[in-house]
Amino acid sequence: MEIKEIMRHVDHTLLSQTATWEDIKRICDEAMEYHTASVCIPPSYVKQAKEYVGTKMAVCTVIGFPNGYMTTKAKEFETRDALENGADEIDMVINIGWVKDGLYDQAEEEIRRLKAVCGDKILKVIIETCLLTEEEKVRMCQVVTAAGADYIKTSTGFSKAGATFADIELFAAHIGKNVKMKAAGGISTMDDAEQFLKLGADRLGTSRMVKLAKNESASGY
Repeated sequence: MEIKEIMRHVDHTLLSQTATWEDIKRICDEAMEYHTASVCIPPSYVKQAKEYVGTKMAVCTVIGFPNGYMTTKAKEFETRDALENGADEIDMVINIGWVKDGLYDQAEEEIRRLKAVCGDKILKVIIETCLLTEEEKVRMCQVVTAAGADYIKTSTGFSKAGATFADIELFAAHIGKNVKMKAAGGISTMDDAEQFLKLGADRLGTSRMVKLAKNESASGY
């Protein structure tokens, strides 16, 4: 698979707490140069970034990040604010505690409400696979499908592990036909990226692919 084809699926990501505007501007420039799917950045930079890239690049941001335990109303407000600032795509974190309590109806309702705010904008749902059992992952595939979200996403990159091939295989077996998959966190080589795509992932959340394309040492998300 050619590098440019891999890049077409990458959400070029910078979510570090210490990210400055210069850092954000740099990854916007890289995203435009390498024609990635989007640039994924903190909400506080969305307005500035969208004004900078205009229609040349989709801007993605994160909601309820990284722990997911904010109230649904808080997530709705965050989402509405991000969209008003120019966000094209929203990556939300589920309430993992609700999943552990078996409150799948509440988890589904929250996703449904955020999708209603998003309208025709893309909503990706981060279920943080490293914190869930196999049964919980399967149930969340069903929940994300029923709630009408556009993508199910493996990880925030801020917990104890990131995407695995096994999780993408599990997603592929249990999501509905209208849900796409995003692998994120710990994708460290072009070979790994290619394998995730071959397994059916449509997006890759990573900060490393552009560095690898430049033959630079790559670490981080």
